[in-house]
Amino acid sequence: MFDYTAEIQKQSAFVKLLGLSIEKLENGFCHSRLQIREEFLNKRKIVHGGVIYSMADISMGVAVYSTLKKDEETATVEIKINYLKPANKKVLECEARVIQRGKQIAVIEADVKSEENIIAKAIGTFLVMKPRE
Repeated sequence: MFDYTAEIQKQSAFVKLLGLSIEKLENGFCHSRLQIREEFLNKRKIVHGGVIYSMADISMGVAVYSTLKKDEETATVEIKINYLKPANKKVLECEARVIQRGKQIAVIEADVKSEENIIAKAIGTFLVMKPRE
């Protein structure tokens, strides 16, 4: 079985720093998991919104990545996120799915969950492009 987490952490030091793992990756779908550490909490002992946003962004990017041809790359253009509930558990999970993939633009949605409860919903626009030389 291919280790998607190792491959993505090799490409992004930030993913490695967070400790985000890719649990499942299919064409246009990514399921990720994040162990919450003390440094991810705000003063109220709730997971900082930036951690949740980063998890959604990375998961959406990986979902798009799974649809790319060998000569394509992707980059975030815009993300809107709604925080629905506070996250104070030890593990977060994110399911991201591509809902529209064009030649240059992909639209992705993501649900970030804590114990099966959706705590945040995100929708993003990603650019699909040829690599820069």
